[in-house]
Amino acid sequence: QVQLVESGGDSVQAGGSLRLSCAASRSSPRYTYSTIVMAWFRQAPGKEREGVAAIDSDGRPSYAESVKGRFTIYKGNAPNTLYLQMRDLKPEDTAVYYCAAAFLNGFLTLNANSYNFWGQGTQVTVSS
Repeated sequence: QVQLVESGGDSVQAGGSLRLSCAASRSSPRYTYSTIVMAWFRQAPGKEREGVAAIDSDGRPSYAESVKGRFTIYKGNAPNTLYLQMRDLKPEDTAVYYCAAAFLNGFLTLNANSYNFWGQGTQVTVSS
């Protein structure tokens, strides 16, 4: 098992910035971080969960079109930390943001069905 804990959600005005954090811990050493893919998803009320950004173990990122140029996904110095830097936030970015992980051996995807470890979510609210 891999446990994921998000933090950093807040209420901001449009145009503002936020950084979300995700701390991962594993229950068994057989879960190696060398093949892990981590991602951020979000879900707004009444909408399906959508992929925002993903990053593989080599640091290669992938972004949804709606956030390209505004959001940056990156890993911390420790192998089990993940961040999402969000800039120029818009009201449509309002959602619960989830950290997710899967051992996909380099397969980078924003399909939620491919991820089997999820955090509890952190709320981001952007007001106009």
